[in-house]
Amino acid sequence: MTLDHAPAPTRTAVIGLGPMGTALARALLAAGTTPPTVWNRTRSRTEALAGEGAVPATDLAEALSSADLVITCLRDHETTRALLATVPPEALRGRTVVVLASATPDEARTTHAWATAHGITVLLGAIMAPVPLIGTAEAQILYAGDPGLVEQHRDVLEMLAGRTEHVGENPGHASLLDTAMLEVYFAGMTAFLHAAAMVAHEGIDARTFAVHARSVLELLPVTVDGLAADVDAGTHPGHEDTVTMELAALEHMVATSESTGVDPALPELMRRLARSAVDAGHGGDSWSRVVDVLRGRIGSPAS
Repeated sequence: MTLDHAPAPTRTAVIGLGPMGTALARALLAAGTTPPTVWNRTRSRTEALAGEGAVPATDLAEALSSADLVITCLRDHETTRALLATVPPEALRGRTVVVLASATPDEARTTHAWATAHGITVLLGAIMAPVPLIGTAEAQILYAGDPGLVEQHRDVLEMLAGRTEHVGENPGHASLLDTAMLEVYFAGMTAFLHAAAMVAHEGIDARTFAVHARSVLELLPVTVDGLAADVDAGTHPGHEDTVTMELAALEHMVATSESTGVDPALPELMRRLARSAVDAGHGGDSWSRVVDVLRGRIGSPAS
């Protein structure tokens, strides 16, 4: 008679207990898994989690030895590498180390190369959610590297974020997408603040303007899809709009910024991009042609 044995639950450790690391540990606790081991250089940060059921480690080596899956959430990749280098590589072998820290793509690749050279298995991640969403279906974490590691640990990774996505084997791609997505986000926030400052000069408050801003934002999904299609195809047909048309609108933005006493740097940048495309003979193309100015293939964004 053969008895079927369920696989042993994955043992986890969370290293680094700032607000995000603490949220990750709490997500594991809330999921009812084997209580995670927690460690932080400042030991007092483990106390609240210990009261909730986590297992505090007295030192880093103890935390590592307790886990199959080690989740690090430190300030950056350099800090992460420096910390992991304080223990012998043997202490990390046989475990998967998930690095969840902000980084440039090159920094993430450096961490992957360092880990590979020391025989350490790593998965590079980028958290695309604020602290309150961690552990929910709405939270998103991107992972790059060996896809087999994501599948092997998916049950645990989805406790941290319902939207767990492997974005490619290149170890820098989670960080690349993190940076690119945040650029879109910050550009949008900054554009709203710039526009709100202009309308406030004329007595329109930000909340009133927000209603109008949202109506424009509703156009962005289909607009982004169209821009993406143009960029990938390398064609920029000006059937519905042209860079020349948009340049006229940008001239109005700069003039209104100046007349309302608002820093015109943001619309000036967009105007320079448009003018460079026009000067290079692409005024009849769609706005997507600006990608070639940004790439340095035509014109100059500084001209």
